[in-house]
Formats: sequence, C-alpha cells, structure tokens
Amino acid sequence: MSQLSLTGRRWNEVAGQGHSLFAYGTLQFPEVLEVLIDRVPSLTPTAAPGWRVAALTDRLYPGLVAAPSSVAHGVVLDDLTASEWAILDTFEDDEYDLRTISVLDPPRTALTYVWTDVVGQALWHPEVFIENHLPAFLARTRTWRTTLRWQSAMASLPL
Repeated sequence: MSQLSLTGRRWNEVAGQGHSLFAYGTLQFPEVLEVLIDRVPSLTPTAAPGWRVAALTDRLYPGLVAAPSSVAHGVVLDDLTASEWAILDTFEDDEYDLRTISVLDPPRTALTYVWTDVVGQALWHPEVFIENHLPAFLARTRTWRTTLRWQSAMASLPL
C-alpha cells in the first residue's frame, strides 16, 4: 500500500478514457474492492497471455511480470469511476506501472498494474492468500482506507 495521498499519479495519464482494469492479485477479491471503493463493480473472469502472477518477497500481494510462455488469470473490472480509479491507483505501491495489456474472454485490452522491480520464480496463489491472509489484509486495508478518507476530508477544510 502506498503513501496516503489521493493524487492518482499514474491514473492522471489516462483519466476519463473509460478503461477497464485487469486485476490479478488482491484487487480481484470482492471483499477487498468493497473496503476500498465501497462497492463491488462488475467482475469478468479472464486471462492475460504472456504474463505471470509472481509472488513478491516479504509481501502478501503479487506482481504481474512479462512471461512469454505463461498465462495470468484474473478479472476485468469494467465500470470504475474516475474517483475509484484514483483510490485504486493510490492504493498500489510505487513499484507498479499502469500499462495496457491484452486479455482474453472476450479479446480486448485493459489497463493493469505491472510490477517493475525484481521478482523470483515463485508464483502467487490466490487460494493460499484467501486461506491464510485475507482477513488480516482486509483489516489492514480498512485502516488504510479510513486514514485516506480522513486525510481527504481534512484537505477539503477551509484554512
């Protein structure tokens, strides 16, 4: 989770263009989306050929990295608002870069957060995350979101 500042640093580059988001890690779980954006948008299961979902050292969440012989599985979120994009963009760490990739079922392009730092060969397994880490991750995410709301409210107060 990145520093708390609702700037939409990556999202500003594509804001207002009606893009879909390919989510392959924690953002594919309805419970996480509910905590972050207060709703669960439309989720369409899909896959992204040429990518793999890598486990990251000392982190509960994964990173998407290029892998020509692999296929990354996840979901596409289609109906995100600009403010929801800004929240998700703020939530993602600085080591991610927002890029356009191709997905299947149906074939189309979507934006996704690609990991830009070093990874090992281990894959991230969503079922292991759900079983061992989801409740604690949700609690941590709730705290992050509450702090972001408070900071946003404070920033809007007249001085």
